[in-house]
Parts: sequence; structure tokens; C-alpha cells
Amino acid sequence: MENIILFDDDYWQSLLPITYTRPISEIRIGILTISEKWQHRIKCQISHITQDYLAQKFPINISDNNLVINSRLLPNDNMEDLILQLGFNEALLYKDQLIAARLNKAQFDKLIENQGLEELEGVDLAKEDKYVHLIKRPYDVFIENGKEIPKDYKILTHLKKSEMISYHNHPIAPENIFIEKGATVLCSTLNASEGPIYIGKNATVMEGCNIRGPFAMGEGAVLKMGARVYKDTTLGPYAKVGGEVSNVVFQGYCNKGHDGYLGNSYLGEWCNLGADTNSSNLKNNYAEVKLWDYTKDSFTKTGLQFCGLIMGDHSKTGINTMLNTGTVIGVSANVFGSGYPRNFIPSYAWGGASGYKTYNVDKALEVARIVMGRRNIDLTSDDSTILQHVYHDSASYRNWE
Repeated sequence: MENIILFDDDYWQSLLPITYTRPISEIRIGILTISEKWQHRIKCQISHITQDYLAQKFPINISDNNLVINSRLLPNDNMEDLILQLGFNEALLYKDQLIAARLNKAQFDKLIENQGLEELEGVDLAKEDKYVHLIKRPYDVFIENGKEIPKDYKILTHLKKSEMISYHNHPIAPENIFIEKGATVLCSTLNASEGPIYIGKNATVMEGCNIRGPFAMGEGAVLKMGARVYKDTTLGPYAKVGGEVSNVVFQGYCNKGHDGYLGNSYLGEWCNLGADTNSSNLKNNYAEVKLWDYTKDSFTKTGLQFCGLIMGDHSKTGINTMLNTGTVIGVSANVFGSGYPRNFIPSYAWGGASGYKTYNVDKALEVARIVMGRRNIDLTSDDSTILQHVYHDSASYRNWE
């Protein structure tokens, strides 16, 4: 069995606030997280090189034969073949970035100690760049989502048979629809003519939903009655979604249970959007969207005309919240009140357009404990340590303190 170690490079910070609470490879994009993609492709054990404060929850497992792979790499058949062919002392490089290497334990120890690996024989992938897909910014997650869903769909449904589609539904291109055991789909339209539709184990599509593929639901996810779901959308495990969504990635264990529009966006775990929360994904003047960049402490151009909300774990909005185009909300923030809050809301902010105060970390942890407990999941000491680290690390952004 291969021992794969997925390592976070300097782009970890460029992917904040998504990566405040997880290694890059735990980001969901398509149906699976990046680490799950490798596990399904290769019989392997996965571990991580990540930030020190995340390492207790996401530890490293070192063996005498290690495949070290950049966490930002989205796997495909060609890259998988190139990586598996690597021998000891061999590496794949792309634009001076390490993509993958096969290392013995002594070499791995040198890598950890930042001693360099000059003896590695590097192969430049410049001529193979069409196979090198690396995410760099949070919006890459929803941009690439529609391409990743069919790839994951192919892997997850290989040599498997779908459950029957109930006669109550209206399927279009049913050969591109796969329903796992225990899933319930009633009185809904499923249009898979432009991409596959995947309904995970024990997921529920309530009556009157309109779904257009590519689309995916993870285990236990729920689409509420009358939901309108456009293509390139993913509901991670146990996410609950209603209203209108388009090209959104829900990491999992989060709620958008009511009416309101959300497009070209990403929501972390344990988030909740209050009823009639709406997020703009297009500026009134159709101009390029700028997004908060944690590496520059400023807003930078995205090259995108459509970009909605990026929200870190455990954050929430109140009823009727209105969010501007290209809004970034950190971890454990609570946003509410009339008017449009600003486009960058730091972690542990409490308030809205009328002003903010700091959300007490102990109270935030208590709420997280209650929210997670409702899904029969414990807030572990590792989780608490991570959330407390984010509280202290993000203090400089709460300029009202």
C-alpha cells in the first residue's frame, strides 16, 4: 500500500479563510475532498504536512517509502500515472513548485528540517501543464467544481448500479443519474443532460425540487422542498439547502435551509444562513470582482465577473441578511442587521453594517459544541485548540478592538 503525504505549501494562506480550520487537501471540490480523491484512486494511506496548530488533528505518518504530493493538486489519470511511476530521489516540478516526490524516511526527515533535497532528480512538467491543475485562491473551488463532479462521479459509480428513480420524478438523461442506497428522491425534476447528478447515501431530495447537473449530494444531505439548484453545485455530507443556488460548494454539515439566493460561492462546515439571506454574485456595473486576499491584507482582482460569498467554518448570518458581491467572512463570525455589511468580515466578528464587536471565544466554542452536538458530533479538544488559535491569529483584523 502506498503511503501518501499531502503537503501544504505557501498557498495555504492564499486559501484562507477556508484553510483556517483544515489542510488544503480537506477542501471539498467536486463530490470528494482532495484527499478522498487520492484515496479512491490509489490504494493508500493518507496523512498531512500542514500548519503546526492543525497537525494534532491532521498528523503525519512517515514510512520508508513515501509519496509526497502537493495538497493543491487536483488528481487526474495522467498525473496519477506520472506520480506512481516516480522512483526514489525523483520529483515532479511545475514552475519551480514541487508537485510530487518519492522519498525514503531519511530524505523525508531532511525535507521536514528544511535542509533541501538537492539530490532529487526533478522532472519539469512545463510541457504537461494541461494535466497540472492546482487551486490557488478560494474562488478556484467553485470555478473547478463543475469539472470535478464528473471525474468523481466516474470513480464513485464505477461497476456499481444506481437505485431506481421513483416514477414520481421527472428525470432527463437518466443514464447520467446515480442514486445511492438509502437516498430518497420524490416529485422532483432531475436534468442530467449537461452533466451527471449524484445523490449520496441516505440523502433526501424533498418534493418539488428542480436540479440541473453537474450536481452532487453527499451522504445524509438534504434539499428542502421547492429548491432550485443550478449546475456545478455540491452539497457536502449532511448539508441542508433550500431556496435558489448556483455553482456553490457546501463543504458539509452546514445549513441554507430557506429561501434566498446564493451563487458562485463556498460555505465551510457548521455554517448557517438565516432565512432570506441573499448574496450578490454580480456587480451592478458588471465590473471585475475584487476579493479580500489574506496574503496582501487588501482586496485584489479576481478576473471574475461572477463571485459571491466565501465563508469560513462556524459562521452565521441572521434573517434577511444582504451580502455584497465578493464578500469574505472568516471563522465563527455572526453577521446580522439591516443594510449591507462590508465585503471583508474577520473571524469572530459580531454585528453588521451598523458596526461590530468581538465574539467572545468561549461563547463561540459553547455554541459550536451545541451545534455539533445536534448532529451527534463532539467538539474535540483538537477542534477547540484550532478555533482558539484562529481567534488569536485573526485579532489584527478586528480593528475595532
